[in-house]
Amino acid sequence: MAYPALMAVVGTVRVDKWLWAVRVYKSRAQANDACTSNRVRVNGEIAKPATKVKVGDTIEARRRDRTIIYRVVQALDKRVGAALVPDAVEDLSPPPPERPAHDGPLRESAAFAERERGAGRPTKRDRREIQKLKERR
Repeated sequence: MAYPALMAVVGTVRVDKWLWAVRVYKSRAQANDACTSNRVRVNGEIAKPATKVKVGDTIEARRRDRTIIYRVVQALDKRVGAALVPDAVEDLSPPPPERPAHDGPLRESAAFAERERGAGRPTKRDRREIQKLKERR
């Protein structure tokens, strides 16, 4: 356990507060909204924001197109730094789905707009060439 004086570890804590403390959501209000929208489950059951979680509980949170599954290792009620989050959770989430290599017709023609990292902004000439290629489609 790193820096125990900085973390407020308690016996049980509200699920919305814990999700915010371990940085699943950026704000406590977002965590609260996720709970009230039935996007959070504690041990397989839909959780209200005030649902208490304790060490060993499994929490599933749906975010966009993905479900994040965590096991509570430490019941935190204060937000911790990103470096300390792995000490407080055990990540049980499946790996994110692979993105398809082909994203439609725009993806094929996007190669003309690729620039080397650090090359800076396109010059006026580059912009004109890009515009010509876009008009050709």
